[in-house]
Amino acid sequence: MERLIITIDGPAGTGKSTAARELASRLGLPFLDTGAMYRAVAWRCLKNGISFDDESQIVKQARQIRFEFSKNRLLIDGNDPGDELRSDEISRAASVVATFPAVREVLVEQQRKLAGEYSLVSEGRDQGTVVFPQANCKFFLTASPDVRAERRWNDLRAGNPAISKEMILREIEQRDERDRNRKAAPLKPAEDAIIIDNSNKTREEVVSLMVENVRKTMQLPG
Repeated sequence: MERLIITIDGPAGTGKSTAARELASRLGLPFLDTGAMYRAVAWRCLKNGISFDDESQIVKQARQIRFEFSKNRLLIDGNDPGDELRSDEISRAASVVATFPAVREVLVEQQRKLAGEYSLVSEGRDQGTVVFPQANCKFFLTASPDVRAERRWNDLRAGNPAISKEMILREIEQRDERDRNRKAAPLKPAEDAIIIDNSNKTREEVVSLMVENVRKTMQLPG
């Protein structure tokens, strides 16, 4: 397979990470989880007591993290964090971290460096518009806020019975507003992205549609 870059963008709760991970597996490519990179910065800031108003210290934390691939998995400082970075607290903090242009510059540089060494599937919010505008295939996943809140609620309610779907919906709407209106790389589909509304699609349907488009674009065998 020739070198290629596939990007998957979209708002929170659309299943981007799951779809990207499955697509990468189906194609035998590394999966670049950019959300994990921002979460890693947020985690270090929380761990070290860094104020989320202190951009210079947040940038310093970002520069100290080492990102690399091993067996198609993204390692952070030599470790695979798994679900360790997926808490609501870290997700909210990562959304704040991502609003700082200097932090984004550091991580975009890291993302492009990895893409210079590997073909990959990259998932985030500005991969097809800012980070890899030259990507071979671009996708933008979307779903209604109600559907995304329902999915998130189903994931969380067993471990947190007090959480309500209404609370999650408010958080999703607030995050969407913040992502769309931030000065640094606002959330929007690339002009040449394939937009997939997965409100009524299964994960398998979404991934199969992506595989079909990648094979067609790259003229790969079925």
